[in-house]
Amino acid sequence: MIEFWQHIYSHINPIAFSFFGFKVHWYALMYITALIVGYYLGVKFGEKLGFDKKTIDEYFIWAEIGVILGARFGYVLFYMPGYQKYYLLHPWQAFNPFINGKFVGIAGMSYHGAVIGFAVATILFCYFKKVNFWKILDVVALAVPLAYVFGRIGNFLNGRIVGRVTDVPWGVYIEGAFRHPIGIYEAFFEGIVSFLIIYFYYKKFYKCIGELIGLYLVTYGFFRFLCEFWRQPDVQLGFIIGPFTMGQILSSFMIITGLIVLIYRRKQCKN
Repeated sequence: MIEFWQHIYSHINPIAFSFFGFKVHWYALMYITALIVGYYLGVKFGEKLGFDKKTIDEYFIWAEIGVILGARFGYVLFYMPGYQKYYLLHPWQAFNPFINGKFVGIAGMSYHGAVIGFAVATILFCYFKKVNFWKILDVVALAVPLAYVFGRIGNFLNGRIVGRVTDVPWGVYIEGAFRHPIGIYEAFFEGIVSFLIIYFYYKKFYKCIGELIGLYLVTYGFFRFLCEFWRQPDVQLGFIIGPFTMGQILSSFMIITGLIVLIYRRKQCKN
């Protein structure tokens, strides 16, 4: 069994199935599953926090557009040094799946960029729809972590992110080396553990709206920072400052922002 796991990429076809000649990858299926799970949990927790299904339906569309735009442009900005000027002048090219007339798909999405795009979309939605900003963000904090799990499993299945070289017995062979299964680590810590912490806080200590999103920023940021020690740095960037990667630098800002939100919302509650 352990040997099968270590050579799992030899047994998995990244293409789940073909439909009329169109290849459907496991990553796409996991992403769709993440959307469904996120939407379902958003509706359920939204009802508990006073939102009707129509509001969540509308918000889901706004948020998803923000996530997609932010994730792609975030990757270009943070992880493609030397190309920022080109994409700034030709932003539509960031979503061009063709190179020299050949379909190659769109590779490269940044979760930190997705957070920024999501935040902008949420601000605009709340402004135009007159929805409580902090309350709907608390719904997000409860809905996103478990949905995120499927996204990271998708990353693992298609080998998009790889771990650093290791000798732990649960490692996997990928890119010619024995490495940490980083996609599984991130799914567990950033997804499952983050959700358990946030849900426990919600059930036992939740008093002020806005607390949960602050807590999510802290938990995700902390676990992402931790997991980066087992994740292979992006080849085009390497280490940014000493032993720290771009992911750790961006996660540090998430942690700081989360702590500020927690303190701010607590003070607002007392006042």
